[in-house]
Amino acid sequence: MPLCTHFVDMARNNAWSNERLLTACLGLDEAEFAATRTSFFPSLQRTLNHLLAVDRYYLDALEGHSVFPDGAEDEILHASVAELHTAQRAEDARLLGFCRGLSDDRLSAIVVIDRGPAGLFHEAVGATLAHLFVHQIHHRGQAHAMLAGTRVPPPQLDEFFLAGDAPRRAGELAALRI
Repeated sequence: MPLCTHFVDMARNNAWSNERLLTACLGLDEAEFAATRTSFFPSLQRTLNHLLAVDRYYLDALEGHSVFPDGAEDEILHASVAELHTAQRAEDARLLGFCRGLSDDRLSAIVVIDRGPAGLFHEAVGATLAHLFVHQIHHRGQAHAMLAGTRVPPPQLDEFFLAGDAPRRAGELAALRI
């Protein structure tokens, strides 16, 4: 299997996981979504908005449009769960499209990432994507834990890669068209 296929699978998993988590969050009212909780970012709203902002930042860099967000990664881009859900779906589709266009040769290409005052960083496409997926998994785990402290049960997020789990996700993947 070519390595670029793994990145397509990771982008599909990312979209599926975000869909499951944000769909669960739709069961919260806006006050519950924005409520202060214990984690790196102090609410589900802030954590999930951070994920969207950072996805955009790295995808912009991967597409050759790197601009330092200057604090945007900590802003609330979408106050409501429904708006955030729609925006994250679009970003996940963008990431999946990018990954589907990759070849193994392209994974070693260098992208420039604007880190503002820290300067411009030159990173390989493959390393940047790996970082993006780890970042998503890290903060989704925090959001998952915060959701566990609400009346909405957190969704299962680890039934994706194994063939034995395929029946558990088939309908959702078909609905997402990924």
